[in-house]
Amino acid sequence: GDSVTQTEGLVTLTEGSPVMLNCTYQTTYSAPTLFWYVQYLSEAPRLLLRSSTDNKRTEHEGFHAALHKSSRSFRLQKPSAQLSDSALYYCAVETQ
Repeated sequence: GDSVTQTEGLVTLTEGSPVMLNCTYQTTYSAPTLFWYVQYLSEAPRLLLRSSTDNKRTEHEGFHAALHKSSRSFRLQKPSAQLSDSALYYCAVETQ
């Protein structure tokens, strides 16, 4: 089956410190697309980053992630956190 395993969604951030959220996935599909969604307090989740290209860095709003198919990972990173980044983060995999 298809699944993702991620760092706990609710992350306590220290202002100015790096953010690193892990996401690993399992799928039998050869060309998956990986997503990170962010959900701020009392808002609907929205797409933050997506990638279906191996080893290519994708960036948005100071966050970046790279899909590594060999290790089945899509780690969300930001060099320096802000308090406004406090939110729920969800990793998802799409296989069609």
